Amino acid sequence: MPPTDTPRLLPWPSPDGNPCFLVGDGTGYVSRIADEMEAAQLDSAGELIEEACRILAARTWTPGEIHLLAVELLSSLVDVRRVAESRGARLPVPDDDGPDADEGPGDHDINNEDSGLHLPAEPFG
Repeated sequence: MPPTDTPRLLPWPSPDGNPCFLVGDGTGYVSRIADEMEAAQLDSAGELIEEACRILAARTWTPGEIHLLAVELLSSLVDVRRVAESRGARLPVPDDDGPDADEGPGDHDINNEDSGLHLPAEPFG
């Protein structure tokens, strides 16, 4: 199957909750709508991360606020995972295995100065 015929996982489920796929060259109307929706989902996730950091850093939340935050984070995580799966499935397969996962970049620390995420080490409460 040529790379342009690889089905694309769309960033929305069907009405009954099943995955939706699109076969095409990636330049059509539905592809553009999917691109825009993925961008919006990723932007929303970034904003939610910032809001979560503010809420957690303030340490003045109520149980209801934490519950709502968890619900919103879960929803966003589902969206971002679908985007990652869709984009990952469309990546070209490398000719070689490349470096081992232990040797390459990719170890992310949310407390890394470059990440913009800083949570206290002590327990919340």
